[in-house]
Amino acid sequence: MTNKDLKEDSKEPFVVAYQAGTASEAMVVRGLLESAGIHSPDFDAADPFPMNEPPEGVHGAEVWVRESQAGEARRIIAESAKNAANPEE
Repeated sequence: MTNKDLKEDSKEPFVVAYQAGTASEAMVVRGLLESAGIHSPDFDAADPFPMNEPPEGVHGAEVWVRESQAGEARRIIAESAKNAANPEE
């Protein structure tokens, strides 16, 4: 998604598609979604007053997507989790 696309869709709200256990997991999931063409911004990275992140495992991180892409994003995440759990299938 280009900056032009983001501006044109700027009125469409973002929703939480996935609640990751760690910030690292959220980054991996965002990458998975981006590779499927679903923009997932890292709102924490845009924070003008970032706080030091607690150690891994202390808190989760939300993965956001456009409302119209939430269903597809959740399907992709679920399919990826299923494939990771059953690699032989």
